[in-house]
Amino acid sequence: MKEEQILIRISGRDRVGLTSEIMAVLAKYDARILDIGQADIHSTLSLGILIRIDEKLSGQVMKELLFKTTELGVTIGFEPISDDDYEAWAGRQGRNRYILTAIGRSLSAKQIQMAAQVIALHGLNIDAIKRLTGRMSIKHPERNVRACVEFSIRGTLEDKSAFHKELMALSAESGMDFSFQKDDMYRRMRRLICFDMDSTLIQAECIDELARRHGVYDKVAAITERAMRGEIDFKESFTERVALLKGLDISVMQDIADHLPITEGTDRLMSVLKTCGYKIAILSGGFTFFGEYLQKRYGIDYVYANELEVGEDGKLTGRYVGEVVDGRRKADLLRLIAMTEKVNIAQTIAVGDGANDLPMLNEAGLGIAFHAKPRVKESAGQSLSTIGLDGVLYFLGFKDSHLGEQGKL
Repeated sequence: MKEEQILIRISGRDRVGLTSEIMAVLAKYDARILDIGQADIHSTLSLGILIRIDEKLSGQVMKELLFKTTELGVTIGFEPISDDDYEAWAGRQGRNRYILTAIGRSLSAKQIQMAAQVIALHGLNIDAIKRLTGRMSIKHPERNVRACVEFSIRGTLEDKSAFHKELMALSAESGMDFSFQKDDMYRRMRRLICFDMDSTLIQAECIDELARRHGVYDKVAAITERAMRGEIDFKESFTERVALLKGLDISVMQDIADHLPITEGTDRLMSVLKTCGYKIAILSGGFTFFGEYLQKRYGIDYVYANELEVGEDGKLTGRYVGEVVDGRRKADLLRLIAMTEKVNIAQTIAVGDGANDLPMLNEAGLGIAFHAKPRVKESAGQSLSTIGLDGVLYFLGFKDSHLGEQGKL
């Protein structure tokens, strides 16, 4: 028996049972399915089927399919595929696969074109595009708070550094965020996520808030600037700033905690992560008091931050207790928690905004710079700046339609 390959393309208005009826015709002639793909855009179907069949039966199969699709009100096309063409195509399927996620408050044709152009310029091919966010409302545009699409792409990336640099430039120019990940098993099996706290989970720097209440904000800010210029390291600057808080009553800390400005999207993100069984940690250069407040609010599993020493009079002594949680310590803690939870480091995620977060961002399987400065964005693998913290969910491959009650806006 001599066989041949035929590529079948079907398009038109979708309806319930259409695919079943098409497959019934193919089943009647014992056709083998070599590949199949289907998409539905605004109730319009696009279905592709690559079959292998006895060449003596192929004419009859195509005839019956033509009658069936006329009956169903859709169009059909056929293309013969030679054995050599099929083998060449099949051989390319083993090439590297990647996922490029594009996020913004909205996405235009121009933005999609620019992203697709960067992909093409690096010799990569787009296999599929799917929307992760819910469908927008025309009548209620205020509900359209985010837009995200995911490109499944294939090919050999010769210069990953140049590709990343071009995506960063495109992000700054177009108002989109990008995540570029290898499409492997680890991407689908993330288990541990570690967050910075100040300016990540909350829109505040707790030491600044304490300094304001104590009347020493300008002095603390001056030390912070020296650290940012590289004149002193994190530990030295932290020690100097904490010393300026001496005498502050701890009741002030509780008042600040009660009014912490939670970052947009945090409630939604935490709800989904907990429902899906992620282990969650706060690794912060801020203070344990505020980390534990968030821990109780969200059911966070681990909190590592800096402990302020409190005197018998209920006031801060200007000293801290234990080891300072700096950038190096954050990376060490991420590895330690992963070992404790028996999680492969490739299954970990880290999210932060500052230079002292870079060690853990680079250590994690997926490091995300959140509303970060340009240097941090450039050094981190991924960045998120256009929407809230729940944008992390799309980098993990979640779709709005899959999130149920936990994913409601």
